[in-house]
Amino acid sequence: MSKITLDAKVLGMIGTNCYLVKNEDVKQAVLIDPADDAYMIQNMITMSGCELKAVLLTHGHFDHMTAAKAVCVKNHVNLYANEAEREMLADPQMNLSINYQEGVSIEADCWLKDGEQLHIAGMDISVIHTPGHTSGGTCYYFKEAGFLFSGDTLFMASVGRTDFPTGSMSQIVRSVKEKLMILPDDTKVFPGHGESTSIGYERKFNPYCQ
Repeated sequence: MSKITLDAKVLGMIGTNCYLVKNEDVKQAVLIDPADDAYMIQNMITMSGCELKAVLLTHGHFDHMTAAKAVCVKNHVNLYANEAEREMLADPQMNLSINYQEGVSIEADCWLKDGEQLHIAGMDISVIHTPGHTSGGTCYYFKEAGFLFSGDTLFMASVGRTDFPTGSMSQIVRSVKEKLMILPDDTKVFPGHGESTSIGYERKFNPYCQ
């Protein structure tokens, strides 16, 4: 079993969690949601002693991807996102960047589908499409480590807001109940904002999971 560890930074004006998932056995890593401040993210990568192998986006809102292009170019790696986020990533109005800063428009190198299995940095990663917060919202499940990166789909005792473009309350509730609550209780959940939790805790205390 690989030794998988985690570094995290809270970045940007909305306090987004940016995660570096590290396979210590091979000294390689995957970055999830490079929110802002490419310099600080690069320092986190350098300090880890790991080679970055990919950048994964949970969804297309600006506060999760503003530094993505710079980090990918610096480290010569591909950017992954769900195929349903193509329009949002490209459109500064849809991804909300135009409301807070200079508009951001990016395109992924690799477009993902629900149920895909990635093998990056010696780690197996399940792609779980969870529409609701956005149409292409995606969670990443690292089964070996028992880690779920839930973006803005699942929070501690709550779910993501659904009043932005392509959002849907019925979809996000269905995504959480049908796709996330089937995971083991001891799965550690690392959301896009706020504190970490577990599937077992959410199954008991999250009103949207009942």
